[in-house]
Amino acid sequence: MSMTSGTSQAFAHTAPTLSSEWDKTFPKSNDVDHQKVTFTNRYGITLAADLYQPKKAADKMPALAVSGPFGAVKEQSSGLYAQTMAERGFVTLAFDPSYTGESGGTPPHVASPDINTEDFSAAVDFLGLLPQVDRNRLGIIGICGWGGMALNAAAVDKRIKAVATSTMYDMTRVMSKGYYDSTTQEERTKTLEQLSLQRWADAENGKPAVGPVSLELQGGEPQFVVEYAAYYKSKERGFHPRAINSNASWTLTNPLSFMNMPLLSYIDEIAPRPTLLIHGDKAHSRYFSETAYELAAEPKELLIIEDANHTDLYDQLDKIPFDKLTAFFEKHLS
Repeated sequence: MSMTSGTSQAFAHTAPTLSSEWDKTFPKSNDVDHQKVTFTNRYGITLAADLYQPKKAADKMPALAVSGPFGAVKEQSSGLYAQTMAERGFVTLAFDPSYTGESGGTPPHVASPDINTEDFSAAVDFLGLLPQVDRNRLGIIGICGWGGMALNAAAVDKRIKAVATSTMYDMTRVMSKGYYDSTTQEERTKTLEQLSLQRWADAENGKPAVGPVSLELQGGEPQFVVEYAAYYKSKERGFHPRAINSNASWTLTNPLSFMNMPLLSYIDEIAPRPTLLIHGDKAHSRYFSETAYELAAEPKELLIIEDANHTDLYDQLDKIPFDKLTAFFEKHLS
């Protein structure tokens, strides 16, 4: 975590109004109705979202709120999950978290374990007020970094009847302890000192500094970073101009709110509502779901997908277990 941002800084474009064209990274389904919507969370931040509904809609349907990955937008993985689950009979909502994409919040490009957990509950508010939705049949799906947020939301919000995560990251753990909990106390202290000094620079400049554009590979990066770039930078796969990971960067002080706030402290309180954790067997991040599974109480399930890395579960339809997700939510939102 460098205190300096280099010469190339970027904020991804945040549109003042919602785009009206189909601007997703996946094809539009002929079996689903789609519309752009907004809703407001408990902190007064307006969130932008895509609402998907089966064309053959019924009364009082089950519904799912979907978000993630960390640094992505609703036009990427969460939208793919939402549209696919709508094809399978659910009303779904893929939303941009606060401070990202088309959602509000100033300054942009920051994240918060508290506010982003609230974003899921605000999405539940929105879905539960729709006349075609049964508010007693609401679930959530969190992908990558928003998997941890989803588990935290399910623990605190008892209206959520079932929660599933895919290729889950615990962002508080990785930011505070490093990958595989490898950060030493000395390294952690140094990072906090750097972040604290960066606050002086931001205060003097009147705005937060951001880092270089994300995932501009120079060679020699770890394989999982290469896999991230293969998704977010590819216009044939996952690039989107509003996504931080495709076209911009988080603020340099973004880790601050994650350093002292473990997301999964109360994961066992999701029970007796069910938890489904999905991860690839070759994912560098697999240990996050394995730990979450150990901490959660029954009923719980850990599903490991053979021959799948972390980003395969963003968009590879032959590896994302949509049949399993459908069966899980049909059973528990019945």
